[in-house]
Amino acid sequence: MENKSDKNFCVIMAGGIGSRFWPYSRNHRPKQFLDFLGTGRSLLQMTVDRFRSIVPIENMLIVTNVSYKDIILHQIPDLQPEQILCEPARRNTAPCIAYAVAHIKGIVRRRAGLTADQADWDDDSLNVNIIVAPSDHLILQENTFIQVIRQGLDFVAHHDTLLTLGMKPNRPETGYGYIQMNRQKPQEENGIFAVKTFTEKPNLELAQVFLQSGEFLWNSGIFLWNLRTIRQEMARLLPDMTHKFMEGESLMGTPQEEAFIQGMFPTCPNISIDYGVMEKAQSVHVLQADFGWSDLGTWGSLYDLSEKDDHQNVTLNGEASYYESEGNMVAMPKGHVAVVRGLKNMIVAESDGVLLICPKDEENQIRQIVKDVEITYNGRIN
Repeated sequence: MENKSDKNFCVIMAGGIGSRFWPYSRNHRPKQFLDFLGTGRSLLQMTVDRFRSIVPIENMLIVTNVSYKDIILHQIPDLQPEQILCEPARRNTAPCIAYAVAHIKGIVRRRAGLTADQADWDDDSLNVNIIVAPSDHLILQENTFIQVIRQGLDFVAHHDTLLTLGMKPNRPETGYGYIQMNRQKPQEENGIFAVKTFTEKPNLELAQVFLQSGEFLWNSGIFLWNLRTIRQEMARLLPDMTHKFMEGESLMGTPQEEAFIQGMFPTCPNISIDYGVMEKAQSVHVLQADFGWSDLGTWGSLYDLSEKDDHQNVTLNGEASYYESEGNMVAMPKGHVAVVRGLKNMIVAESDGVLLICPKDEENQIRQIVKDVEITYNGRIN
């Protein structure tokens, strides 16, 4: 199998605000643009880097909020401005992906020298494969990840199905969605199963049942599919939204694209690709994988992955001295020092003049805290 193909596209979703990582992650600079791990590369940069060996840079698209376009161009300087698809409103992942699909069809059509009327779905030039990935995931075993992606691309190139990557769970995690493998059906290929059910974030009791059964995988939110396959399923399951994008297909890649998207995108439903398509599609498969994955969705997930001292304290970026303290996550700007005494299992995070002190087991309250603080301080500190 070739290492890199112009038949492969990658769509990176980078429009989230990452409010659960407040105060480090703010509206003006959310977590995907931050160097959480001290590597010198932001989460977005690391995401682009890992796909470079699979997808030509000219076949990468980043879908984001319009306010983040300049940050992306600064962080990924070899991207062209037209490779950044700007959403004028936040409408979840289904409209985001529908926009990318319409744009990719336009790219492929123009490269093949076809007019919009000529580019019907039977044309072989439209037989391209797409990876869809969030911009803020951490992958510890990148070589294994690349092998898995290549296997998935080969699978969707030869099967009319939607494929998602499922991670083997190692704990009863309540912060992830789950995918049930249909073990009654034979494996299509090594590690690839038909999907039986999708389940949104379960409670602890149900998550424990899932873990013990051996039939469930964590839903990574990384998808692979053929352009024609995803378009057919979107047209069937989200016909109104798909029709809106079809009306502007001839404008994709032209100076009129931005005005078209500005007008129609806010009218799209606020719906996820999981709920809108994956849970109802005619054929969905999951590729079971293990490459050291985390979606870095919370301070707790970052704590779990970080190096700890003898008392299970984690210090990020700045410095900290601990006295009679254990199990804490302390995140300070570089050059800042925290002196911590008598704290246990707390998050202490300072950024841009804001200090958060919160029990780790109550971090699910951070989103509400951010909303309250925005009202109290009239948005001055977000």
